[in-house]
Parts: sequence; structure tokens; C-alpha cells
Amino acid sequence: MNWNDSYGGSDEAGGTAGENGAGTENRALRSNAKTVATRVRDLLPAEYDVQGDVTESASGSQALVAIQPPVGPAITAGFGIDEYADANGTAIPDDERDEVASGLAARAALQVKQAVGDALTPTAR
Repeated sequence: MNWNDSYGGSDEAGGTAGENGAGTENRALRSNAKTVATRVRDLLPAEYDVQGDVTESASGSQALVAIQPPVGPAITAGFGIDEYADANGTAIPDDERDEVASGLAARAALQVKQAVGDALTPTAR
């Protein structure tokens, strides 16, 4: 699927993806992923590459937030539409968003610390 294309083809119900059903869920998931990614970017220095989008898996569409630290492998987190939703079922509540973002940022920072170890000399004591 081309995420830049507003026409995603037909869904199982015969409608056009993006009109309702899976298309609506994908838009909500993409919005949630980008919201969490933005919050993670606020928590980490600019050296960390943070992306958020929607991926397809065997269990359906999932929002995916990926962080590439300056050192070490990428860190990812995925969540479905049912896992994090507000009363409308479309957005991650603020407290959940902050918890997911903080956890991802902490994992990314810890991974860099573990990769670097004691190789760096502190600039101050």
C-alpha cells in the first residue's frame, strides 16, 4: 500500500479504503502513532530519529513508533486500535500517550548508555 496515495483500493466490504472501516481505523492509528512520535521527539535529543506510521500485520493494522538511536539497533512499539483508545475509540488518551512515549524514550536512552558503556569520559564531575 502506498501511504502517500489517498486511494487505497477496495476493502473487504467492497468500499474504498479510506472511506470507512479499515480506512478510518488506519487514519486514527496513523494519527495516534504520529502523536506518540511527536511526544518522543520532545523527550529525546535531535540525534534520535523517531518515526510513526501504520503497518499491516497478520492481526490487522497497527500503529508503529520506531526510534533509531545514534548507537545500537532500532526500538519499536506497536499498538492496535483496540489497545489504546479514548471514549470515541479514535485517540490515545493523554496519560496513555505520555506513558508510551516516556517508556520508548527511556528504552532508547538506556540502549545508548549500554552501547557506549564507560567509553566516554564525563565532561564534568
